[in-house]
Amino acid sequence: MESFKRLSLDELCFSICESKRTLIIFHIRSDADAVGSAFALRDIFRVLGIPAYCACADELPERLQFLTDGVQGSVLLEEDMRLDCERIISVDSANPVQLGALFNRLHKDIDLMIDHHSSGTPYADNYIDPNASSTGEIIYRVANRLIELGALDSIPPRVISCVFAAVSSDTGGFRFSNATPDTYRLAAELIELGADHAEISRQLFDCKSYTQIQVEGEGARRLKTIADGRVAWISFPYSLQQELGAQSEHLGTLIDIARSLEGVEIALAIRENADRATYRVSMRSATDFDVSYVCARFGGGGHKSASGCTVTASNIQEAEQKVLAEIVKRFDK
Repeated sequence: MESFKRLSLDELCFSICESKRTLIIFHIRSDADAVGSAFALRDIFRVLGIPAYCACADELPERLQFLTDGVQGSVLLEEDMRLDCERIISVDSANPVQLGALFNRLHKDIDLMIDHHSSGTPYADNYIDPNASSTGEIIYRVANRLIELGALDSIPPRVISCVFAAVSSDTGGFRFSNATPDTYRLAAELIELGADHAEISRQLFDCKSYTQIQVEGEGARRLKTIADGRVAWISFPYSLQQELGAQSEHLGTLIDIARSLEGVEIALAIRENADRATYRVSMRSATDFDVSYVCARFGGGGHKSASGCTVTASNIQEAEQKVLAEIVKRFDK
């Protein structure tokens, strides 16, 4: 198995300061931490005078495009952009599979990975801090260290906004257990520096399309429980997604419906992919139950309390059975 170097913060910063045209890649089914981290890092490179471009195997969800307005349009990778780069950095992507088709195209050329997930499979020299609330928090740490090293004069305004979005998103609006006192202090500092926290929070949590609301309604009707209501899940077939005209981005809040049911300790959302043979599973835990261990059984990972994976099955019922069996096996252990 190939061994990769764990970098110190200074080693990461010195590497970032190298004047190399840079491609920044992030995971499919992007969230605000992935997008915010990538574009915050892009802006740091801009101030350093280093050309940088952000790319993903998926187009950005509409609800997150406010983070990239006026900076970059599409994030789909064009071949000439790939050929023009001298360095590739991945952010917020703990496993190769999370990079989707980009990993197959670029995996031999990825130079650095920056991440905060507690479980995963390193695929490049890396700076990983599972104690960070988000990858955005790490990017902010990098920016401050670059100021101390004299490479930056101040935190660029767009970095402040992107980092606040990243931190807020990955802590569930500062409601999840990964929101520590340090996280709140960081949020306060970002607001003092000019982050429009009210507008960012509105964009992240309060703006929903009619289609997404329809999806949530169907999700609530499909909610099931076992173990005296301690485990809840929603399975969403691709045929229903087509019927509603929904995209993958509209299904992201299904897990929140299952998680919000009173008494639930473990919540799941199981979404059938277009190939009708694989199923995207999101898991959340409100106790000490480690959902990242369960997801790792299917090649996924993430955090102890929030993880995801992809399951192969002949139908959605089999996908349910596979995942629930792994949970029940470890429940109450």
